[in-house]
Amino acid sequence: MSENRRVVVTGLGVVSPVGSQVKAAWEHLVSGYNAIGPITYFDTADYKAKLGAQVRDFDPLVYMDRSETLRSDRYAQYAMGAAVQAVEESGVIGSVAPERIGVYFGSGIGGLNTVSGEIGKLQSRGPHRVSPLCVPMMIPNMAAGMIAIRYNCQGAALPAVTACASGSNAIGEALRVIRHGYADAMITGGAEASIVPVGIAGFINMKALSLSQDPDAASLPFDARRCGFVIGEGAAALVLEEYQHAKARGARIYGEVCGYGSTCDAYHITAPHPEALGGARAMEQALTEAGYNGAEQIYINAHGTGTPLNDAGETLAIKKALGEEQARAALISSTKSMTGHMLGAAGAMEALVCLKVLETGLIPPTINLLQPDPACDLNYVPNTAVQADIGLCISNSLGFGGHNASLAFRRV
Repeated sequence: MSENRRVVVTGLGVVSPVGSQVKAAWEHLVSGYNAIGPITYFDTADYKAKLGAQVRDFDPLVYMDRSETLRSDRYAQYAMGAAVQAVEESGVIGSVAPERIGVYFGSGIGGLNTVSGEIGKLQSRGPHRVSPLCVPMMIPNMAAGMIAIRYNCQGAALPAVTACASGSNAIGEALRVIRHGYADAMITGGAEASIVPVGIAGFINMKALSLSQDPDAASLPFDARRCGFVIGEGAAALVLEEYQHAKARGARIYGEVCGYGSTCDAYHITAPHPEALGGARAMEQALTEAGYNGAEQIYINAHGTGTPLNDAGETLAIKKALGEEQARAALISSTKSMTGHMLGAAGAMEALVCLKVLETGLIPPTINLLQPDPACDLNYVPNTAVQADIGLCISNSLGFGGHNASLAFRRV
């Protein structure tokens, strides 16, 4: 197999709290639109956390027939919606042999709606009432499988299941598949739909969620008031393609995936390493692959969850990876301030943001950043979008289990 082939992005798709088309989602992000509001999927009266960032404008029947929707969990429906958008925009299907295109699609949890619902049936009505589709609907590889079936992708079809780094790891591993010659194109991204009673209760009881009932004082990345993340949901998809193949067929190219780092803290199942060693190394790996020399203007879409340990630790990781001077010159923002934390979909959503930054030169803000934390002392683009000539974008994702992933993007 050939090595180090260039890999570009030729299609984007999104289903998210800020919009379920790329154009609408991007316009909302650069305008500082806050998609956080009361959870409406179930009665939250007995739950300390009552806010979420729900997908509000998605109709799965636009992308799937009714029988497919009845056989799939909501997370897989989100994945299919985003993937269809990306694939249709790219026009890649038919330009590569089926065995030369694959699907790597991440999910941190998979079909939690299905698991929750079927356990309820089991407890209230007995084992004979559990759906025969329970297993295929709940497993986190099914989004990748369904997308592969839709488009006859006979290359590798795998999930990345690395908690909140799932979407980024899926993209990074898809990059390597093309780079090293195992495929010519990949459909990749991440999806999650975990705004479910058991999911919310679990996150509340581990003290991970913000308990604020004010949507403008809930998801507060890098702010001194931050006290937990707000759960989001949705999916984002990218079509990756070998550069010469994309160029030869005249495809629209959003940018090049030019670097990827993947590490593990090997420290704790939920807490980041106190010295941010793994996060810094993932960034360093991505920056080295991207050929970063310290001179160009850089944008970082931070993991930026709004939890006390994450944001201070990520700030430290950025300083270690870039050096103090370059870290202070970087433009950094957390779009989770608007989308909430989309868990396994977050990395893919934030990769999409990086590609739109390269295309437009607009940096989406970190909204509601009103009280800077001395431990978070970099430029997080507070409250209002800015224009900048960005040469390199980095997207960071940090997940439970100590998983760290960084992706780097450039214009072609």
